This record gives sequence, structure tokens and C-alpha cells, in this order.
Amino acid sequence: MTPFLRIAILTGATALALPAGGEEQAVAPKGVVELFTSQGCSSCPKADAAFRRLANRKDVVALSYHVDYWNYLGWADTLSSPENTQRQYDYAAALGRRNVYTPQAVINGRTHLNGGDLQGIEGDLDSMAKGTAGLSLPVTLTLEDDCIDIAIGGSSGVAKADVLAAYFTRSRDVRIEKGENAGKTIAYSNIVTDLQTISMWQGKPLALELPLAMLEKKGRDSVAILVQAKNADGTPGPILGAAVLPPVSP
Repeated sequence: MTPFLRIAILTGATALALPAGGEEQAVAPKGVVELFTSQGCSSCPKADAAFRRLANRKDVVALSYHVDYWNYLGWADTLSSPENTQRQYDYAAALGRRNVYTPQAVINGRTHLNGGDLQGIEGDLDSMAKGTAGLSLPVTLTLEDDCIDIAIGGSSGVAKADVLAAYFTRSRDVRIEKGENAGKTIAYSNIVTDLQTISMWQGKPLALELPLAMLEKKGRDSVAILVQAKNADGTPGPILGAAVLPPVSP
């Protein structure tokens, strides 16, 4: 295997060297930001712009989900899916809300706020990272030829959690022809195209393999791994650890 095809990313409390002989240091992410947005929402472009700044940071795992419940306003979001909408409704139930809204940012699966409030999002990330609501579980991704090796650490604090693979497209510009944002071309970042449960973590160190060919489907060009607990009612709970595969140089 040639040296540039080996990438290691460690999240949690420790930083680890990235490719090219360890010349660059990767900072462990402060947290996970999940943005629920829509091309048909007039309040969303501000949040999409704020989210792009988060997506460009190395210390944040940022994922955007386009929902479909605004599609009736005259423009069907070209990146939306009912699965994304369902995840937002599941979060609403978990967070004690009766309804959903856009733009909404969910931080570490624990709290939410307006997706356009960049200062508030950054404040939540900082406070969680300094307290007990940060990403305390180490997750390592290593790119090995045709697969991604996933290593998840152990913890005595949580009995079990889902291991999720969030496949996403890093960027796409969309020209919106109708609806509340008609005439605008908006740059979207880290667009989730599929979210799959790939395993169960049960408090002990876990090693998994994910075929690299999975990224070739549905226009995916990267993946994030989330280790997320479930609440008693089955709704998504706190995210304990996460890692994202960075771009690979040819």
C-alpha cells in the first residue's frame, strides 16, 4: 500500500497525525452539528452559510439533512428525503418538542437551536466539550486500500449505542427556480444522502470494516461515523463519539 492511502483519524480526547508522514495534526472534534434545512425555506440560506463555516472546521463533525415537508410550497428540495425528515421528527420526540422547524441545528444529539445562530452553536460546542456532554468516546478511522477500518474505544459509562454511518456529499451548488428562495444559487455542504446503522457498540472496544465502495453510491464522497445512544423509547440520544473521513489525495 502506498503511504498516501493510509489515513488515521482519532476522536475523543486525543489528537492523531494525519497523512504525509504525520506533518499535520488533527484536533479531536469538539462535537457534532446536525443541520436540518430546506431549499424551500426562506430562513435557511443564513443557516446554510453558517453551516459552511462549521463544515470547513477540522474540530467539528458537521452534517446537513434536507427535509421534505416544505416541498409543497412550489419547489421540491432536490436534496431532500423522507428519511431525513424522520430523523428530525425522532429528535423532536427525544427533545420534548411537539413540532419541527427549519433551520434547526442539533448539537451532539443533546440540544437544539436555530441553525442560523452560529455564535450560539459555537458556544454550545465549547461548553459541551469542556463538560460531560462532549465526545468522550474515541473513534478511529483508517483507510486501508479498499476498506475503512473503524475502531471504537471502550467506556464504563454507557451500556450500548448504535454505530451509524452517515454518507454525505461534501458540496453542491443548487439553483432554486421556484418557491421562497427563487432565483438564488445556494452552496450546500456535507449533504447526508444516506444514514445507516452498521453495528451495535456495547461498552467494549469494537473493530469494524466498511467497504470503500459504499462511497461510490448515490454521489457520496465521504462518510462520518457516529456512536449514538438510544433513549428508552428508541429515539436518538446523546452522541458519544464521532469521526469523519477527510478527502483523500490521489
